[in-house]
Amino acid sequence: MARRLFERIAVLLKADAHGVVESLEERSLLLKQYLREAELALEQTGARLDAVREEAKRLGDLVAAADRDLAALDADAALALAGGKDDLARFAVRRLLARRKERAALGTRLAACSADAAALAERVDGQQGRLDGLRIRVRAELARERAAEADTPVCGGELHVADEEVELELMRRRSSQGGPA
Repeated sequence: MARRLFERIAVLLKADAHGVVESLEERSLLLKQYLREAELALEQTGARLDAVREEAKRLGDLVAAADRDLAALDADAALALAGGKDDLARFAVRRLLARRKERAALGTRLAACSADAAALAERVDGQQGRLDGLRIRVRAELARERAAEADTPVCGGELHVADEEVELELMRRRSSQGGPA
């Protein structure tokens, strides 16, 4: 019973500590950090997309090579049959059938890789759109914060007064005292 009580107190203290830290953190810094994290996530997804596209290109090259081999083996089998060389024809057909299976497996891998690339490309587009929206919101929030700071200009704990305002006040005082302006 006492142990659970101490666990609950510990959870409350942690939650309160997190709240204190969050209140100490500056909002503009958090916004900039979120923006950097979104940019990093987009870069990582883009890098994965590039890697998948490279794999798809490599698989496409292998499929093209397999298609050339299949055509050559098919021609060899036809030539052996036409020449009455059944043993050579069997050998060519055996290699042809094995190569067809390899080609089918490559085609399946290429289709899966292409589907992954399409899904990643869609994901990158979505992330890019969300990042653009986030950039706009961050810029607007930072501009709003700057405008709020400009409305209450404070220097060293006092409100900032321009030199021109001081000179005008001194001129008013001098003229009201009847001294030289």
